[in-house]
Amino acid sequence: MIPRRDLLIAASAMTAAASIPATQCNAAEADAAKPVRFALNTSTIRGQKLPLDKQVDVTASAGYDGIEPWIRDIQQFAESGGSLPDLKKKIADLGLTVDSAIGFANWIVDDDAARAKGLEDARREMLLVKAIGGNKVAAPPVGAHRNDSTPPPLPVIAERYRALLEVGDEVGVVPQLELWGFSPTLSQLSELAYVAAGAAHPKACVLPDFYHIYKGGNDFASLGMIEASRMHCFHINDYPDAPPRDSIADKDRVFPGDGVCPLPSLIRQLVENGFQGTFSLELFNPLYWERDAAEVAVEGLQKCKAVVAQAGV
Repeated sequence: MIPRRDLLIAASAMTAAASIPATQCNAAEADAAKPVRFALNTSTIRGQKLPLDKQVDVTASAGYDGIEPWIRDIQQFAESGGSLPDLKKKIADLGLTVDSAIGFANWIVDDDAARAKGLEDARREMLLVKAIGGNKVAAPPVGAHRNDSTPPPLPVIAERYRALLEVGDEVGVVPQLELWGFSPTLSQLSELAYVAAGAAHPKACVLPDFYHIYKGGNDFASLGMIEASRMHCFHINDYPDAPPRDSIADKDRVFPGDGVCPLPSLIRQLVENGFQGTFSLELFNPLYWERDAAEVAVEGLQKCKAVVAQAGV
């Protein structure tokens, strides 16, 4: 015999489920069926000099799933009297997630003292990201990115990335190994794959970028050699056919679909290989910074969705 109390609880649950509007159910099913998510990397509207809480408003109003803020903006928000717990609640209340964050901790440098300081800087940055609800942060090769420097050997970089991952374990934030196409190291997808594997850590992952893949002289076919499930966030953008690769710069990036990158075929390949992460729109175009931030955010999302739709996924 089923106790009467359990029957009443079950009946109440069934009644509550039946009362959920069909539109809400359909929306939830649609969200679950989406192959990817979309976030706004706030560099895209950096030139408008909005405080972080306003960047959140712009991101939510445009319809993104998430936001990828810069840690320096989180710091400035807190230093100017803003409440990080309140911002975390606002982000959640607006239906956003913090899919990643951009920091520049010096974790890779050869100097032992500088690297130790870099790991402490990374810890502080991760704590800021955690405070607003995030659990991932970019880990670019800061400290080994200058053309006049000699990069550490890849096995050494792998050891240092593992040390960074262990700091992340303590905080609850995962550092994502980021590709920088202009850097003498970690500009190649093969280097990214080697270091991520060499770190021998269960949370090792990579953060690629369509522009940086091109800038680094990579063959896009190499993307298929990296486990797509290890790409939680992927910076989406496009680039024109001029200036040439050796002189093209961050400022030349354009909206997805406005350049010559074969985005639809690449996105289809990524999704077919298991990518289920976030495409975060990362641009540094000064022409976009001269426009209204809300308009730029809306156009950016529309064009991100358009190239994903063209991919047929």
